[in-house]
Amino acid sequence: MASDGQQSAERLRDYLRTLKPEARAMLVAELERGLLRGEEVAANDLVLQELRRAIRGAGQPAPRVGDAARLFFAPLEPFLTDDAADHKRVGRLARVSLDPIWEWIGRDLMPAEAKALSEDINRALLADDKIKAEQLTRALQDRAIQRSREAIIAVDGNEKARRRLAVQVGTPRALDDLATVTRVLAIRDVLGDLARRLPDHMRTFERDYIDSVKALLESATSPRSPEGAARKADLFLYGLILVMSRMEAPWQLIRIASRAAESDDTARISETPFAAAVTIVLSEVGCMVRELRAQLKAHHRVTALLKTLHDAARGLRTELDLSVDSPWSRELTAIRTEISNLLKTEIDSAPGRVRRLLRPRPVKEIAPGSLVDAIDVGDAEMLVELVGACRHYASELAVNEATMRSYAELREYLETGTKVLLDTLRQAGDGDRPFRQSQVEAAVRFCRIMFGADYAGLLSKAAEMAVQAGSAERKPVRA
Repeated sequence: MASDGQQSAERLRDYLRTLKPEARAMLVAELERGLLRGEEVAANDLVLQELRRAIRGAGQPAPRVGDAARLFFAPLEPFLTDDAADHKRVGRLARVSLDPIWEWIGRDLMPAEAKALSEDINRALLADDKIKAEQLTRALQDRAIQRSREAIIAVDGNEKARRRLAVQVGTPRALDDLATVTRVLAIRDVLGDLARRLPDHMRTFERDYIDSVKALLESATSPRSPEGAARKADLFLYGLILVMSRMEAPWQLIRIASRAAESDDTARISETPFAAAVTIVLSEVGCMVRELRAQLKAHHRVTALLKTLHDAARGLRTELDLSVDSPWSRELTAIRTEISNLLKTEIDSAPGRVRRLLRPRPVKEIAPGSLVDAIDVGDAEMLVELVGACRHYASELAVNEATMRSYAELREYLETGTKVLLDTLRQAGDGDRPFRQSQVEAAVRFCRIMFGADYAGLLSKAAEMAVQAGSAERKPVRA
């Protein structure tokens, strides 16, 4: 029975769903203003949480009132990830690192200025004075940029001071995170203008798009200060990441590098500022490999991720000349080796997992009324699906031999083993029939992946007939 608290929350959700979109947006804005005023009502957090969930579920845009921290970090939004704080991803920042960095700014970097400006920003937000809030936010950003640069320069070459600063900031990659924040904020205006001029979505990154994006980046990266070279490098890096975020196939970003060099020769590409595109894509592929490792460990399906990895690896190998030894070719080789090692372990285990589940057992090994473990069946089904998917992607993912071997073993076992399962089901008694029927049901699921829905449907009908025939014949249970 649900608790009173659960019932109250459910009634609240039902009520909020009945509100019109405009009413929900107004309620969110008012509650957020209350938080900015320092009002602490116990139910406010719950109501805000449920309102935002309802708004997301309806696909309704809802501009938030915001606060100083949110406005301060707004230019970093295109470069934030949901990775762990110890992420290693070119030009990116883990979202979970924002709170520690904000606390460091207000506690250690410039406490008096941060406090005063934050309060002024919140007052402007409460008054709905967006222009003033933006001006104050820019002032806070400009001062934070200068102070952060000074802090980073001050610890350069002093390992003890670097460790002390890292502890103060409180993120696993503190200095890298600070550098990312500082560099993005320093070019926020140019990046904002670039974001407005870029297409919202690029299904394929072909010549017309490439040339227009290339022209945009080149016009945005002309040096305007004594530190023009560093600024230009940052603009290319973060500008290219911004471009990639609008692409359906992010790996295609490398095409702008070969277009700029008018060659697929990696030596020529590396001499252009667009070489950053290759570095970015390789970093993103490396991140996908880490995701693959996590998904496999959690026994999740990875077919879509495998296709993305396959397309990226194939694109890198076919659109760039990586035949000669270079840092990029070595990095891609290492990535493909890691993918291969991850997949081979899972692929090799698939036939054994299926055999253990479908092995015909004597009656004495079956507890009356028991069933095959559903979790084990789900895990085995995931492995069978993985083997099937790898048949399409084996070459680029370097798992040809392992995939062919496991696929052949699975196919042979399922073709021959299902007949034995049907025979044991036909002869089953009341005690062991549920278990043997659950084995056949598991086999149906595996066969649907290996041979298709028609084959699985025939096997399912054969199982029904076996049960009916067994009941009619009333055969004795055999050990």
